[in-house]
Amino acid sequence: MFYAGVLWMFVRNSLIREMMFPANFMIQVVTRLFWFFARVALFTVIYKEVDHIQGWSQHQYFAFMATGMLINAIVEAFFMPNCAAFCENIRTGKLDFSLTKPIDSQFLVSMERVSLAMISQIILAVALLVWSLINIGAPISLTQVALYLFYIAIAVAFFYSMMITTACTSIWFGRNQGLYDFWFYITIFAQYPRSIYDGTDSTRFETGEALQFGFTWIVPVLLVVTVPAQIIVGTLDDRMFGIVAAIAAAVALLASRGVFQWSLNHYRGASS
Repeated sequence: MFYAGVLWMFVRNSLIREMMFPANFMIQVVTRLFWFFARVALFTVIYKEVDHIQGWSQHQYFAFMATGMLINAIVEAFFMPNCAAFCENIRTGKLDFSLTKPIDSQFLVSMERVSLAMISQIILAVALLVWSLINIGAPISLTQVALYLFYIAIAVAFFYSMMITTACTSIWFGRNQGLYDFWFYITIFAQYPRSIYDGTDSTRFETGEALQFGFTWIVPVLLVVTVPAQIIVGTLDDRMFGIVAAIAAAVALLASRGVFQWSLNHYRGASS
């Protein structure tokens, strides 16, 4: 309950901060709305020419798109601004203030700020998901919904782990301007289903297959987004992918915790 109360205080403070600059808040919301409708319009045009893309029908793909947007919005709402601030606080020495507070340091630096403008993206993603599932018309069980929510949490945990681990490198580099670039490039690969990278020539190992292998079994960004989407539309035919995604997220979360603690041991503070 203590941490829930602290989190609510962070949300309240973030709301006050956003309302101090309402024009900036509205610009962020409008930008997200434009990006959302642009992507939906693009694939609506594409699906006027084809019925399926690598086994995904139009509404199945929109369900996948909504899943990716939902994961991305949650990470950007709760963790992206904090990881960026973490990097800056390391550089300026302001991290000292966080380390002296009687609360878990990782929780504090990970959750202190909330980007409320991204809540609009979460709402849009959920609306697109519901609309897609209605158009698919297949019955959805409570088990599917529960597993879907579980794997959304798995995906958020995985991406958070990668983000906080990258932010920790500021301890040694002093400034980490590559955090947003890193997130941008990672999310580009996660915007498309795993099957998109299937090869077309069985006689040779193609570039797409190399990317598919790397982002499935080494850094499974394709799995953590594709698996929940396949669960909710009822097309997941290999449970191994779900197991790998869950294990990868657990390992990444534990590793990120270890990296964070190890990094703090090497943090010299503002006085050094």
